[in-house]
Amino acid sequence: MRITGGRLGSRRLSAPSGDATRPTSDRVREALFSVLAGRGVLQGARVLDAFAGTGALGLESLSRGAAYVAFVERDAKAIACLRTNVAELSVSDCCKVHACTVEIFLKQADKPYSLIFADPPYSLVRSESFAKLWSNLTDNLSLGGTAVLEHDTRDPSPNSPHATLVSSRSYGDTTIAIYVAQPSEAAS
Repeated sequence: MRITGGRLGSRRLSAPSGDATRPTSDRVREALFSVLAGRGVLQGARVLDAFAGTGALGLESLSRGAAYVAFVERDAKAIACLRTNVAELSVSDCCKVHACTVEIFLKQADKPYSLIFADPPYSLVRSESFAKLWSNLTDNLSLGGTAVLEHDTRDPSPNSPHATLVSSRSYGDTTIAIYVAQPSEAAS
């Protein structure tokens, strides 16, 4: 696994052994970041990488021009790899690793974020509790901000009262759903 583009392009990333962490493949990340670059959302972005795992999505965004990334991960092995990746890429001055659940992080999060990545366990996306979590995540988007959800292709992309689904692309068993924060009905 490696950074696919930008100033840190081709640098290798560490990943924990076992299947508890499912890093986004290089091919999917490369396609996703091509779309995000085309939308002009990376330069200077304030990024939240929820369910960060190895940090591949957030680190890729730093490589391609993001200003800051908050990584949120609860698994100890993934956190160790994430911290190693941050140190080896020398990006600790523009990111912070939060060792907690996404729910706990959101209770104290400095918002808003212009770009949010969510790559939760696929089983979580299927659960009834995910709708509330997804709503809380997208509520932390700045107006016009972008949220990216990675989920199993067999599952539909969830709705959010805070963001509109604008693109959904499948890569084998993985779907990348892209949402944009819209003004609320009351503000219109």
